[in-house]
Amino acid sequence: MNGTIRVGNLFGIPFYIHPSWFLILFLVTLSYSSGLAAQFPQLGGGLALPLGLLTALLLFSSVVAHELGHSFVAIRQGIDVKSITLFIFGGLASLERESKTPSEAFWVAVAGPLVSLLLFATLTTIGFVAAPTGPLAAILGVLAYINLALALFNLIPGLPLDGGNILKAIVWKLTGNPYKGVVFASRVGQIFGWVAIASGLLPLILSGSFASFWNTLVGFFLLQNAGNAAQFARVQEQLTGLTAADAITLESPIVSAHLTLREFADERILSWQNWSRFLVTDESGQLVGAISVEDLRTINTGLWSETQIREVMRPVEQFPTVESDKPLLEVVQLLEQQKLSALPVIRDNGILVGLLEKASIINLLQRRVQANPA
Repeated sequence: MNGTIRVGNLFGIPFYIHPSWFLILFLVTLSYSSGLAAQFPQLGGGLALPLGLLTALLLFSSVVAHELGHSFVAIRQGIDVKSITLFIFGGLASLERESKTPSEAFWVAVAGPLVSLLLFATLTTIGFVAAPTGPLAAILGVLAYINLALALFNLIPGLPLDGGNILKAIVWKLTGNPYKGVVFASRVGQIFGWVAIASGLLPLILSGSFASFWNTLVGFFLLQNAGNAAQFARVQEQLTGLTAADAITLESPIVSAHLTLREFADERILSWQNWSRFLVTDESGQLVGAISVEDLRTINTGLWSETQIREVMRPVEQFPTVESDKPLLEVVQLLEQQKLSALPVIRDNGILVGLLEKASIINLLQRRVQANPA
């Protein structure tokens, strides 16, 4: 999964760590342990380092709690959470699909910052009530501050941050168009990205200071992801209202189950040289299987004239199909999830409509963009 390491499950949700997380864990541990050693000289290096590591792990536990906030609300809406991943910039909960309404999208987005604010309030209350001293008080104070900063940073109203998803939900509610919400929030996210980049580069250019260089990295992260979100939203908008039947490949490779392998080789393969796999139908047009050129090699050529395709084909039950009225957006997701390049499209009675390829979807999208330029 993009080089990530699976480390278990959280409440049934697959939990991954990106290798970049170990770098930030090391840096945070080093920073906090140095701070504790300077603030409490009596600790010594031997105790400050494990306390710094503990603080760093508690910090990332707060990030995980933030992502679980998003996840639990999504699950209550019937949305599967595919994974939670920790990486250099924090955490990410990967959802199976978007919320169906702007109000549902709003609550999924706001849940994470609310969890962080709740943790801030809880840690602050513990600090006041229990009144701990020494390193414990310092660690509680840092964790409270970090949770407050995590909530406020994520409330910046630009994608891919939670505030951007909140803004997207609001624009969606006002316009009735979820894609306009994504594009608007993405543009705001790109603005914040450029501001962050400038705030990191200006001190470096003017005074040679790297103190704000982290802002530059965060800015590039915002800029890239906001741009990707806007581009994906435009693609989704162009595909809205289309079904699998709209993206069928012209002259799909279809053969009859009653053809002999000799007829298949002579009449079809020679005239359909661009295809190596063919869909097989019966006399009523129902999809019954598929056959590839490679399958011919399993049969002695002397038997080709007496062997029919149906005897060699792969039965339809052994590969996925999609119904012709299925929304094209869902088909795209299915192709990505199952890592497929093509799918047979059938009607609800099993009649084959044709083959749908990724390439045909791209061609359809290009035609629509040309016909309806933004």
